[in-house]
Amino acid sequence: MAEYSRNASGSSSSSFNSDNTEDDQTIAHILAQDEDEKSRLGHKLLKRLSHLDSISHTPRVITEIPEASDATVDHDILAERLATYGLAEMQIDGDGNCQFRALADQLFQNQDYHKHVRKEVYKQLKHSRKLYEGYVPMKYRRYIKTMKKLGEWGDHVTLQAAADRFGAKICVVTSFRDASYIEILPKDRNLSRVVWLSFWSEIHYNSLYEIGDVPTRVPRKKHWLF
Repeated sequence: MAEYSRNASGSSSSSFNSDNTEDDQTIAHILAQDEDEKSRLGHKLLKRLSHLDSISHTPRVITEIPEASDATVDHDILAERLATYGLAEMQIDGDGNCQFRALADQLFQNQDYHKHVRKEVYKQLKHSRKLYEGYVPMKYRRYIKTMKKLGEWGDHVTLQAAADRFGAKICVVTSFRDASYIEILPKDRNLSRVVWLSFWSEIHYNSLYEIGDVPTRVPRKKHWLF
């Protein structure tokens, strides 16, 4: 259970303004590369799974974590659904950044760009407050300040903000017993890509591909490693 201990590292983590923040121009260049191929893969899955019924998405924050026994059952439910739909997971690090890492893998083919994704989501939340504050049951400024921190878990509000910021339709296969599939649309409906995630409910996100198509990611070496 990669992220079962809520905020084990999140509350004391640094924000994305650390020395490790990726250069925005580099990110933009990566996003622009092979854009047609990235879009094709997401739309290919969407077409193949067009028979799935999605529920209306309501942004919300995480309020409670399931008990261990329930979490185990939920994991089995998710695994069964993925097998039924012909999907496989790219395993994402469970360091509290999994939602942003999974989005980064789908958008940039590299989960290490999660800091950039978090930064863009933070900007969206900050500059479009009226779109999101009604879904946040706490002081909004405190909420976005918290979400700015590395290691802080993303929620359904940050997913909506990511969809809006990147112009992406986010398709989520979940372990929810009454909602196996959720589609999150950007508010302006100007779609530029389709993103696929799995969600082991309120515990962990992974990046989704067709079975047999999960890419092999070569970890990016830090300059201080040999």
